Amino acid sequence: MSFRTTIKHLHRNRRTFVESFSLARFNSSASAVHPPRPPSISLPHPNDQDSYTHLKEDPIDICSSIWVKAFASLPNSSFSDLSSFLSKFDLWVLAYQRSCADLTGSFPPRNAIHSHVLRDLLSLRNAVINGKFSWNRKANQLIRCPNDKSRIHLISKRKLQAMLESDEPCFQDRIVQEVLLYVLEPVFEARFSSKSHAFRPGRNAHSFIRAVRSNFAGYLWFLKADLSEVFSRVDENMVMGCLEKAVKDKKVLRLVKSALQSPRQTRPRVEDNEVVKKTKKRKGSTKKKKILNENEPKPDPYWLRTFFHFAPEEAAKVPSYGHCGILSPLLANVCLHELDLVMEDKIVEYFRPSKLDSIWRDSINDGCHNPAWPEFVPASGKEKTRKMDYIRYGGHFLVGIRGPREDAVRIRKEIIELCESKFGIRLDNSKIEIEHISRGILFLDHIICRRIIHPTLRYTSSGGTIVSQKCVGTLLSVTASLQQCIRKFRQVELVKGDRDPEPLPCNPMLYSSQAHTNSQMNKFLETMADWYRYADNRKKIVGFCAYVIRSSLAKLYAARYRLKSRAKVYRIALRNLSRPLIESSNNAAPEYSDLLRMGLVDAIEGVQFSRMSMIPSCDYTPLPRNWVPDHENILREYIKLQDPGLYSELYSIVKRQGLSLPQDEISEIVWGYKILGVCHFKINVGNGMEGEEKMESKHDFKFSTE
Repeated sequence: MSFRTTIKHLHRNRRTFVESFSLARFNSSASAVHPPRPPSISLPHPNDQDSYTHLKEDPIDICSSIWVKAFASLPNSSFSDLSSFLSKFDLWVLAYQRSCADLTGSFPPRNAIHSHVLRDLLSLRNAVINGKFSWNRKANQLIRCPNDKSRIHLISKRKLQAMLESDEPCFQDRIVQEVLLYVLEPVFEARFSSKSHAFRPGRNAHSFIRAVRSNFAGYLWFLKADLSEVFSRVDENMVMGCLEKAVKDKKVLRLVKSALQSPRQTRPRVEDNEVVKKTKKRKGSTKKKKILNENEPKPDPYWLRTFFHFAPEEAAKVPSYGHCGILSPLLANVCLHELDLVMEDKIVEYFRPSKLDSIWRDSINDGCHNPAWPEFVPASGKEKTRKMDYIRYGGHFLVGIRGPREDAVRIRKEIIELCESKFGIRLDNSKIEIEHISRGILFLDHIICRRIIHPTLRYTSSGGTIVSQKCVGTLLSVTASLQQCIRKFRQVELVKGDRDPEPLPCNPMLYSSQAHTNSQMNKFLETMADWYRYADNRKKIVGFCAYVIRSSLAKLYAARYRLKSRAKVYRIALRNLSRPLIESSNNAAPEYSDLLRMGLVDAIEGVQFSRMSMIPSCDYTPLPRNWVPDHENILREYIKLQDPGLYSELYSIVKRQGLSLPQDEISEIVWGYKILGVCHFKINVGNGMEGEEKMESKHDFKFSTE
């Protein structure tokens, strides 16, 4: 062997030794924080059984079977075999896909997942089933995020400590949370009350506002309570006690309890310090543009970030318990479900009907005040029906009371005692406020109030004549708060001032084209118009938002194209800013129409809602009395069709009455009405009817002939 070959051989062996030594040091530093991985959950060898053979079922079918089983069971039944669903490997693959979509912004297809990822995912599933899984193992993960680079080199102690103390959850923790959510959410959705509208599928802020509009007319006093303290701290024994009422599976309970017990390490924020150091920017220093990695998701667009600032106070806070992550909102609803049950019992106990009242004279579900117009309540007598109602959105709830203020004070005291005994939270009167409907109640940035109106009601009497009658009553009004909207615009620096707000230029869109800027702001306006969909003053509030956006863009274009004023911008680009604006210094540029024809520029969309007639009106569609989301209706219909007794009953009905199409029944009814109506009149006249019966027959004859 030559001298040169010997040197190369020694150099290669030295480099291999350094890499192996670095990897050993990293493993030793990681094992100092967490114990080494047990041999029972070690990664399988590539020559072992192929992981693709574990993919046998469709994960959507598995999730559907869990939902059907939960809704087909009795309300007070418990589930003790949820571990069988945890062992379904297809659910873990679906959880991995959704976790990747959340972190990388792209949903990986099932057939594009590599075999080594499936092996890591299989080892994670086995660790969870065998009880070997522990939360927040950042230094020794069984499966890593696709964005993480494989660490084969030595990392510093500072980087390792920063990784362990970071607030970002482990990727494998997110997968386990997804699987637990698939299993536990159907179990409790079948038990939850219809009074809660947050962190639940099919229920949101819009369903809350519609429920208030349809069910809270006629209440005089309101209790507005804030229980958001439950979102930050809660007793784990109380959470586990609520879970054990429906879940008897020890593996699932042990997994959730370990997530609640694990303390989450958070670094102190800069805002928490009393003195914040202000750093001066150097002259000529500019913020560098961030270059995204290959799998790094794109940041949210400007219009979406702006809309997130308009989140109301009741929807801004999200629960966070230990390492539960996305499972925390479900656990918060499980805890607050105890409050829902107690309040439903109080609603039944408090009800005392009165014959002198115009609504709820007989029963608690009496809808005699016109279900087609539930916001209107006719004037009543001196004595009113005692009734209350309750609705909750997350950690905030409303209680409407039709009765004296003393009852509202007593109910508030009972709620305070209940929260202290159940949740360990001591509330004062500032957390549960008593407000009268005449002053207005602010909830979800909407004001709930009433106004006195004198409508003319038209209805058809028993004889078929149309009767017009004037009456007086109160109308429940749900309007969007203009002051809250102005405050949100001030936070995003698009207006200044309170009483007379002045729009400011939209500086974040300074370097974007006119077409891109208009399209971004159009998406924002469409989202705002949908957010205020059920507000009585929808045209007014959306018109104000459109005015702010249009004026802000006009000021931006005036500065960008050196037009000096908004009036010149409107003169060139029109009111909706749809015509192109060209810089005056570049006179040799080609025409916009020629560039648009060649496909070199984008078409410019005009800013929406530039006229009041373009803004859609409020949606007054009443919410049905026993409304449930569409997916629950489909589930219950599917369960009903699976019952064999239904088909035997239908067969007996068809055998007894015969089979007829709906079209045939409708044609028989119409034809019988046309023919038998006249015959019925002739028979009644021949028999010599008297009094009211004769008058009714005349009305029937007139109506039938018409």
